[in-house]
Amino acid sequence: MTVALYARRKGWPLDEVTVRLRHSRVHAADCDHCETKEGRIDRLEWSFQFSGVLSAEQRTRLLEIAQMCPVHRTLRSEIDIRPPVLVEDDSAGSAPPTRR
Repeated sequence: MTVALYARRKGWPLDEVTVRLRHSRVHAADCDHCETKEGRIDRLEWSFQFSGVLSAEQRTRLLEIAQMCPVHRTLRSEIDIRPPVLVEDDSAGSAPPTRR
C-alpha cells in the first residue's frame, strides 16, 4: 500500500505490485549479521514485482520505499508482545476493561 501511494503521488505508471514472502526457521549460528547466536531464529525472504512502464531508477526507488513502510519497520524492530487481555462481553453495558 505504501508503494502504491508513493507511485500515485509521484504520477508514476505503477499498475500492480506483487509481493512474495517466504518464512523459515534457521539456526542462529548460520546468521552472520544477527545478534542472537544460539537456538533458532525466524527468517523472512521477500521479493517484489512491479508491473507498469517504470524506469530502473523508479523500480529501485519503489523498493527503497517498501522498506520504509510501517509493516517492514515493525518486523525489523525489537518486538515486545504482551500477553492477551480477555475482554468480557459488553452486551450488559459494563465499563471497558482496564489494563494492568
